[in-house]
Amino acid sequence: MYIMEPTFSQKHPLLKDIFSLGGFLLAVVLGTIFLNTYVYRSYNVVGNSMLNTFQNGDRVVVNRLAVSIAHFKGEEYVPERGQIIVFANGEASGPLTCDPPDNVDDQYIIKRVVAFPGERVTVKDGILTVYNDEYPEGHIYDTEWREDGGIGPKEYTYGDVDIIVPAGELFVSGDNREGLNSLDSRSGLGTIPYCRIMGPVLFRLYPFDKMRGF
Repeated sequence: MYIMEPTFSQKHPLLKDIFSLGGFLLAVVLGTIFLNTYVYRSYNVVGNSMLNTFQNGDRVVVNRLAVSIAHFKGEEYVPERGQIIVFANGEASGPLTCDPPDNVDDQYIIKRVVAFPGERVTVKDGILTVYNDEYPEGHIYDTEWREDGGIGPKEYTYGDVDIIVPAGELFVSGDNREGLNSLDSRSGLGTIPYCRIMGPVLFRLYPFDKMRGF
């Protein structure tokens, strides 16, 4: 007959439970960090620049996985026209660059993708028009994005704009375009580098009675 020396865990069952709990909590924390960094991330909408599509206080979930896959391939993530994206803000002065924001109050911004590099964007008499190879005479995409209940860009677009979108950047706008309700590519924010994009909005999580996909 052999007698086995008790293992450490048998001698100290309380420590075993503590280590097991600590390992579980560590796995949860690391898993959450991984998911928020590479798979999805949620944000609170602050302000009224996206009315009536999003209200102040709405909670949205952003698809980080699409960006992660593009970066894994060594490419920049390019959203679709009309998608609503969240991107990192820049310093208060100067154009946006690919450097991470530092000490910025509104570190993330939510807007709608309007135009891509090489396209011409004009705002005249309250109408936003995009000129590209498909529509050399210009096209008003806003009408395609409007839904029942006022969802989508408002009919009147404030500003006087005539710009060619630079390489590697996007022209974005809030949906609340009446007056100076949205700081965007029309009104001082400038065009947005692809490297700033956090991802497209997947769905609205809160309020629960208005939960829906985008």
